[in-house]
Amino acid sequence: MRKVLGLGIISISALLGAASCSYSTETGGTTSSTLEPRGPVSMDRNDYPVFPDTDAGADPAVPAEEGGAGFTGEGWQTNTDFDFIGDPRAVKGGIFRRHMIDFPGTLRIIGPDTTYWNRVVEEMVYERLLGSHPTTLEDYPGLATHWQISEDKLNYRYRINPNARWSDGQPVTAQDVVATWNFVMDPGLQSPMERLVWGKFDEPVAESKYIVRVTSNKMNWRNFLYFSSLSILPAHVLKNLDGETYLKDYNFQMLPGTGPYEVREEEVNKGKSVTIRRREGYWAENHRMNVGLYNFDQIRDIVVRDENLAFEMFKRGDLDYYFVNRAQMWVEELDFEQIQRGLIQKRKIFNNNPNGVNGMAFNMRKAPFDDIRVRRALKLLFNRELMIEKLFYNEYIPQNSHYAGSVYEDPDNPRNHYDAKEALRLLAEAGWKDRDAQGRLTKNSTPLNIELLYASKTSENYLTVFQEDLRKVGISLNLRLLTFATLVKLLDERNFDLVSIQYTGLVFPNPETSYHSILADLNNTNNITGIKNQRIDEICDAYDGMFEVSERIPAIQEIDGILANQHLYILRWYAPFQRIVYWNRFGHPPAYISRTGDHGDLPSMWWIDPAQEQALNRARVDSPVTMEVGPSDNRYWLEYADSEDQTPSILQ
Repeated sequence: MRKVLGLGIISISALLGAASCSYSTETGGTTSSTLEPRGPVSMDRNDYPVFPDTDAGADPAVPAEEGGAGFTGEGWQTNTDFDFIGDPRAVKGGIFRRHMIDFPGTLRIIGPDTTYWNRVVEEMVYERLLGSHPTTLEDYPGLATHWQISEDKLNYRYRINPNARWSDGQPVTAQDVVATWNFVMDPGLQSPMERLVWGKFDEPVAESKYIVRVTSNKMNWRNFLYFSSLSILPAHVLKNLDGETYLKDYNFQMLPGTGPYEVREEEVNKGKSVTIRRREGYWAENHRMNVGLYNFDQIRDIVVRDENLAFEMFKRGDLDYYFVNRAQMWVEELDFEQIQRGLIQKRKIFNNNPNGVNGMAFNMRKAPFDDIRVRRALKLLFNRELMIEKLFYNEYIPQNSHYAGSVYEDPDNPRNHYDAKEALRLLAEAGWKDRDAQGRLTKNSTPLNIELLYASKTSENYLTVFQEDLRKVGISLNLRLLTFATLVKLLDERNFDLVSIQYTGLVFPNPETSYHSILADLNNTNNITGIKNQRIDEICDAYDGMFEVSERIPAIQEIDGILANQHLYILRWYAPFQRIVYWNRFGHPPAYISRTGDHGDLPSMWWIDPAQEQALNRARVDSPVTMEVGPSDNRYWLEYADSEDQTPSILQ
């Protein structure tokens, strides 16, 4: 899971037949690259090779049996039967402009201060041995063309694609995998979770230039999934780099990658913007896994610390899209002229994106939050139902689980309805029963004062309601607004009472990295509350050996029940959709985003449609001109599952 940074990340589907000329446009003050409209393209996946020209980049000195030219894959597994993730009709070129509420604390992908933004960029710059298809969850080739899993499920072998290249032109080899494992295990990275995950493997062995073997030292059903998804880093750079040096020297620059994008040091404008640039000569651009993906020449992340200003910039055309995280805006404010005329489109996109934890986390390492009665009382004083009804127009669902809306949610979790009387009883039982001259609750003559850290000013509409409800019963709540980078730093250092935070969810839950006792007293881990529970530890250890989903579901449900009844968080709410508004110049797949993704998919899956952009430019200068207004709700993935019964059990 990754802490969510406020990103405003980012139409009609692309036409099969478009104008044949190329042109350059200037919109919103930003010049688009020349776009080449495409004629009809094949929508047959079999017309797009999984790994074309497999021997073109092979070292002639490496024989076929060692993964070189002529390798047949006999005795190995692969997958050539997967569908597109992107849309073959996509057009390359142009600039995509989005905003972020704060400049990232680092560009690193490992170590302290990394967030959701770092994960999004990591997936554009670096690649993995295998991919997991977001629709079917099946493995498909990445840097590796083939793989083997031993009968005892402890040994894995991968054959590296001889065509794979780093951005500096160096070939990808098995030694890169070995060097990456050694690097992520370096204590100097100050990342205990990395060592917990990757420590379940012995050091990989490069059997040849293109074949690498790794052995698990502990039985774990996630091991193949995790090792296959390790972002591979370049051995020829890592040989002169250790974890401590990486933290110091690579805070605002990135190691070379093999992926379709790069972040150049000179295009990092600290405090203001980061440009993610599509690179020429990407080795896998024509592979089926990338067809229709990674279309924009540039993705510009612009820092706009005021959400109201960001929205005004979007309406002016200075930003291409806006992620709507306020229900009031969605219900009351999105009916202005450009939306009525179709120049701006609004979409509520439903899919199977797993919900992460959204709430206010207690630091149970310090009093009075080490007392479950205090935690539960504060939870009962958070009037969610009233807030959802009066402030959020019933757009959201109360969150009662750390795995909300999934098969892993324990249906017996407490609902935590507002109850001031029960809260005061619990506080009195915990010793908070006296009052001072100001009417504040006290224990041993000390008033109950709480500091809440938060990073989004837009959340003040409900936080001030919570603050007032606490004041009415004699509790002081100090609301402390911080930049997101500062909040993450204090969070990772465990320097907080109560912190407002949201995490991304996981399709395949991994409870140990968030709730195992071994991480409770270590900085820079996802066990931010400091929970230590013997039963959770026992389940986590047993969970590693559960190779069947039917075993894992009740195991996670039991963990979820323990977490909910320990009241680690004041849980808030969740939504089974993503709400966006965007200028009507884009093409996109019919579903807009992937089945298990979120609005972070937009820069990878969308493109500028030349015909749409021409129409938009005409409409912006000619007020009588309108564009088609599409339906607000998109339920593609829900209808896909219902009509074809193709929902994996873990997504039901």
